[in-house]
Amino acid sequence: MLERITPGIDKFYVACGKTDMRMGINGLVNKITTEFKLEPCSNSAFLFCGIRKDRIKVLLWDGSGFILMYKREERGSFKWPRNHTEAKQITIQQLEGLLRGMEIEPVKPIEKITGSRFTERNSIVQNLLKS
Repeated sequence: MLERITPGIDKFYVACGKTDMRMGINGLVNKITTEFKLEPCSNSAFLFCGIRKDRIKVLLWDGSGFILMYKREERGSFKWPRNHTEAKQITIQQLEGLLRGMEIEPVKPIEKITGSRFTERNSIVQNLLKS
């Protein structure tokens, strides 16, 4: 599927959340322009996923009209980001992973430890070791 999408495409956007998969080209273009404030007639591909997460739609502009592609997984589902109602720009590598069933967002972000918190934790450990 990627080889059909990628030629001439500069950006990939995933519509996070749930999209009504009954929408056609006009409905999806309206969603892109009104909700996401993006230009659908650009060198971008927009990906949408429904409630069941086993089907996606890809909308792109080829210079003279819109192309709407539809993919249904026979087994398994896509790990679609559900926590936002935004269009998230992703890389080609993230797109490849998403289409193979991988998550594009970390399940639990890695917590950055600042110097004071590290020192605090270290002193707690030292006190426990002394006991």
